[in-house]
Amino acid sequence: MRDHTLPRLPAIVLILAVFSTLISPCPAFLGLFGSKDKQAPATNERQAQENQATARLMQAREYQNEGRTGKAQGIYKEIVKSFPFTVAASEASYANAILVRQSSGLSDSFDAFQTFIDQYRSSARFEDAIQQQYEIAEIAKGGKKELSLILVPVKMGGEEVIEMYRKIIKNAPFGKLAPLCQFSIAEIYQDLAEKDKSVAAYQSVVDNYPNTKQAREAQFRIGSISSVAASRSEDKSNITAARDALNTYMATNPKGERAGEAELGLRQINAVEAGQSLSVGKFYMKANKPKAAAIYFNEALKYGAPEVSAEARTLLAELAAIDPDAVAAAKRGQPDQDYTVAGARNLKNREDYIGPMAPELSRLGQRPSMRAGDDNFLPIPLTEPALPTKPGTDILPGAGSLLPPVSTEKPALLPVPSAPNAPLVTPPAPSVPGSLPMPPKPVTPAP
Repeated sequence: MRDHTLPRLPAIVLILAVFSTLISPCPAFLGLFGSKDKQAPATNERQAQENQATARLMQAREYQNEGRTGKAQGIYKEIVKSFPFTVAASEASYANAILVRQSSGLSDSFDAFQTFIDQYRSSARFEDAIQQQYEIAEIAKGGKKELSLILVPVKMGGEEVIEMYRKIIKNAPFGKLAPLCQFSIAEIYQDLAEKDKSVAAYQSVVDNYPNTKQAREAQFRIGSISSVAASRSEDKSNITAARDALNTYMATNPKGERAGEAELGLRQINAVEAGQSLSVGKFYMKANKPKAAAIYFNEALKYGAPEVSAEARTLLAELAAIDPDAVAAAKRGQPDQDYTVAGARNLKNREDYIGPMAPELSRLGQRPSMRAGDDNFLPIPLTEPALPTKPGTDILPGAGSLLPPVSTEKPALLPVPSAPNAPLVTPPAPSVPGSLPMPPKPVTPAP
């Protein structure tokens, strides 16, 4: 019997050697596989390459103008491959992407412009390429069909279109088209009935692009989506999210285009929450728990929904007739005010706002009611009380007056003193201006 073990060893060794060579990081194997990394040429060589690439570019454009697009595309690709570091190569890459869009589907066109963006981000055509990608994504979002692998026209899926918008945002995260792309992503999720993803996408618009028109609309959309979800379920988180979003929109855009719709949405949210409180109150009322029922009926009154408030008041009256102590205990610690009228929101931004409302303004505006009980209330006396009169006189108060009449003779404020008994002294005569003073007469001595 022959031993076949030894002849097999060289073959196995040869196979292992070839395999190790193929998977090694060597740039090429026998010059057939791989390619060396291209390096930027020197200044003199680059200028020479630029001249050659420009000449080829002009030739390709002539072919394109003649309608020979296939020949033109071939030259464009050759320029990009042979002279990648030239300005003509960036122009050729962009021109090739334009031709791809004219002759191919949406996905291939988008990828062609993405190739240009990845290779020539510093090109003057960069913003034009971003605009081309946005237009392609918008067409795909609109539902345009393209041929599939089985040559049947089909509409692109929502996730594929979303991926296009995400690439545009990644290419230019702070460009003018970034908020539009993020808003379109949220709209696609909204059309797909993906509530959580849609709200998160709209919130990204608000957070990342707060000073844009799309951010204001996104804030309103968040409130609207949460409001619809609140009307379809009993989840309190939807109600809270809707109210917070709409209140934020009203605070930041008091005179916005959606202000009226936001206010209407807040009323609807209040009606939904009031209805839920009313339902819970009815449940406790049937369970013979009047205090708990009264608490929820009072909460239903708080939201100001007219129909719900009327029914809640009727049920509270029934509870008060059955168990007044329970109703009184439910109101203990609660603010004593009427909730039937919804409070005005965002008063400071209204043109007719003049200041905060007084606490008792609503009560002062009500008409006084007649007293019906015996509470020891005494009316104001009709006869006037006796008033003090002037000493030494019997002057009575005049008719229709609460004060005595004033006497016609008014005494002096201070008494005048009497003149003293002293000789009168003649005052000296006034001197004439400009004259000399008169000296006194000399006194003659006695002999």
